Amino acid sequence: MTVVGPFGLNVRDKALEADVQAGLAAVEEGLLDATKSDVPFITDAAQHLVRAGGKRFRPLLGLLAAQFGDPYAPGVVPSAVVVELTHLATLYHDDVMDEAAVRRGVPSANARWDNSVAVLTGDFLFARASHILADLGPEAVRIQAEAFERLVTGQILETAGPRDGRDPIGHYLDVISGKTGSLIAVACRFGAMMAGAEESVVSILTQYGERLGTAFQLADDVLDIASDSHESGKTPGTDLREGIPTLPVLHLRARVADGGGSAEDHELCALLDSDLTDDVRHAEALARLRAHPALAQARRDTVRYAEEARAGLVPLPAGPSKAALEGLCDAVVHRAG
Repeated sequence: MTVVGPFGLNVRDKALEADVQAGLAAVEEGLLDATKSDVPFITDAAQHLVRAGGKRFRPLLGLLAAQFGDPYAPGVVPSAVVVELTHLATLYHDDVMDEAAVRRGVPSANARWDNSVAVLTGDFLFARASHILADLGPEAVRIQAEAFERLVTGQILETAGPRDGRDPIGHYLDVISGKTGSLIAVACRFGAMMAGAEESVVSILTQYGERLGTAFQLADDVLDIASDSHESGKTPGTDLREGIPTLPVLHLRARVADGGGSAEDHELCALLDSDLTDDVRHAEALARLRAHPALAQARRDTVRYAEEARAGLVPLPAGPSKAALEGLCDAVVHRAG
């Protein structure tokens, strides 16, 4: 058994291990090449998060999906680079919106430079992704455009909040389906499609990516509250401080809706509604949420989506690649454990 990549994928097949390791190395080289500019400052800013590392979860999924066709097909690695560049670009923009100080264990781009540099660097990465995408054909361009529209729509829905009468938890799941599930689904779809897999296989892997992406984001919600910065690579409670309602908080608020819930539930909601830019209040809110049943409920939701992703793989033939994808479902759940 070999652990491949920062995400900790357990691989038991030597041939698959070699393919994944070689593919990830090629993606890394592609990312560094795509983030080079004739302007040294742009290169420095664009490679800031690339060199900080990261799980490379999306490229990993693309490479595994490609195993159901020809994993050495010329479009496999470039498409994985496109998806990761798009993801990195959104991180630059997210950190500006969240006023985050840390990303992947290093100062965020907006903290190291300023918001303008961070936003423009994200735009630069989008441009470079589009340049690579153009060589992959019009169908790939269309798929990426649709995914990017969903991603932006998810972000707008998060900013706007649920409309009157809409269940906040249902609204939130729609948000993360767009913000996170869409791009992870495309990583799987591109990998299988570029490898020439059968259309039915491409569809199965796309749906798998969508469900796994939701589980992945829910695990991040749990980590934002339950972990420290050493584990997560970013400041814990960032969403909490900014008043962004992640799933554990939404479960808490559902308990007190229409006058329900305990006195402790109401007290915690009042604390969350207070000024959490105050470090003492923020620390208290984190500590109380970590001990609250709402966090356990969010963990159960994470497991449910991961199991749905696993169940969707049933029609695929047994083998090392399918086992690896199933193992990623376990890995996502473990992150939220």
